[in-house]
Amino acid sequence: MADLTLNRLTSNRLAVLGSPIKHSRSPLLHRAAYRRLGLDWSYDAVEVKSGSLAMFLSKLEPEWRGLSLTMPLKQEVLPFIDDCDRVAQLTGSVNTVLLRRVKGRGTLSGFNTDVAGLVRALAESGVTQATHVTLLGAGATAASALMAAAELGAEFVTVLMRDAPRAQPLVELGRMLGVVVDLQDFSRVSRVDSDVVISTLPGGTVLPSPLPLELRERAVLFDVAYSPWPSGVATSWQAAGGTVVNGLGMLLHQALIQVRVFVTADPFEPLPDEPSVLAAMRGALTRDTGSRDAVEG
Repeated sequence: MADLTLNRLTSNRLAVLGSPIKHSRSPLLHRAAYRRLGLDWSYDAVEVKSGSLAMFLSKLEPEWRGLSLTMPLKQEVLPFIDDCDRVAQLTGSVNTVLLRRVKGRGTLSGFNTDVAGLVRALAESGVTQATHVTLLGAGATAASALMAAAELGAEFVTVLMRDAPRAQPLVELGRMLGVVVDLQDFSRVSRVDSDVVISTLPGGTVLPSPLPLELRERAVLFDVAYSPWPSGVATSWQAAGGTVVNGLGMLLHQALIQVRVFVTADPFEPLPDEPSVLAAMRGALTRDTGSRDAVEG
């Protein structure tokens, strides 16, 4: 189990970086976790635009312990990382950076907690296995979604996208994972047989045409978006009477794995009394979601 003598170390500053970042709920999740663990650590949201990451990293002081990364920085950070975990290496996507000192110098260790977060969120929604998964979009999160599909036991993954060359790395990743990946253009989709659909599209994305009705009626849609909500894809699914799960579960569970990394330096090392930590994080997220719904309503 984790040794919380880490609380006595001076490296106790963390943040989530990205752009835009105002909507991020990572601070409330992480702060709830550290309060429950009795750690006097700070965690903020910092606007860092594409092209500005190198400057930000160059100014980090020893008090910094770790970073969470969102768009557009998950690939941009790769040249600055000293070592990556296997998931980050395969997906080419880092959303968690642990700052350490090795032999007197600072090093950056990269992790991808999105895959574990997605698998855990799907399981919480009752999806623990799938043979055929469809991915919407081929952006930064698509590789993580493909790896999650492989962990569900998927043999086939259909990727619906607009830019085939951009999606080609997903075919190569599929080969490494033992999954057959088929690329299809959104505008030419006529029929897709799938157990689960994972949308990696931004919440405001408008598809060129609705996806097949039978797919929306039958397959569970897991939409990684959560703001704005409902997304255009989710609205289309709901109109067809289909089952929709938003991305808050993924956000919660990937954040829990991030907390493991920041506290124990190991994404597989459970936290002390981890169920209560997860409950505290879920409670903070639920209260925040409820207050936002009340304001927006």
